Amino acid sequence: MTLKVGVVFWVVVAWRTPGGEPWDSPSFWAVVYPIALVIAAVLGACFPRHAWLWGLLLMALLVPVVAVVSGFGPLLLAGLAYALLLAVPAMAIAAAAGALRRRLVPLRNG
Repeated sequence: MTLKVGVVFWVVVAWRTPGGEPWDSPSFWAVVYPIALVIAAVLGACFPRHAWLWGLLLMALLVPVVAVVSGFGPLLLAGLAYALLLAVPAMAIAAAAGALRRRLVPLRNG
């Protein structure tokens, strides 16, 4: 589920971005990244066990989508490092949402 959400989100964003690299979009910081953080929070709340992982996966999925859309190039490793840096706030937000969910709705054993 998380992988599908992340891939669909980044494919749509890459498709709407000239050049196919979302981080180059003028609206990345104002629109795209905040939406990604909201998605990370929702995923963390929906799947609260190891919730931080959903933020990491969501942001890491940006790299293969960009590689497929824009092609593999010498900056792919830099793109991976950038995605991992972008993942830190997403991981924190997903973890916080997961912790809030666990606090408000205790998980059942199993």
